[in-house]
Amino acid sequence: MTIKPDELLQLAVTAADDKKAMNIVALDLRGISLVADYFMICHGNSDTQVQAIVTAIRKEVMEQGGTVKGIEGMESARWVLMDLGDVIVHVFHRDEREYYNIERLWSDAKVVETV
Repeated sequence: MTIKPDELLQLAVTAADDKKAMNIVALDLRGISLVADYFMICHGNSDTQVQAIVTAIRKEVMEQGGTVKGIEGMESARWVLMDLGDVIVHVFHRDEREYYNIERLWSDAKVVETV
């Protein structure tokens, strides 16, 4: 069973929200980038919370039959990048999110969800 990109995005948003991720934003990249259909961006207030958010997203996606193609940055938990295929998830530590401000870099993308 293949999970549609919008369903995959919703799984990630829900799992992150369950772990109290802050300022969850989903960007629609269709027609803007070939990298993915969506970016989901959120942050946690500690290394432990960042790791918990990533773990929850990975668990939920896999339980629903999705594939996690890769996770980078889990050790330092400052900026964790998750490749879910059509959805790329960025889970930042609060300080790093303010510094990198990737929402600004992708300002051409339509915001599809904020939590």
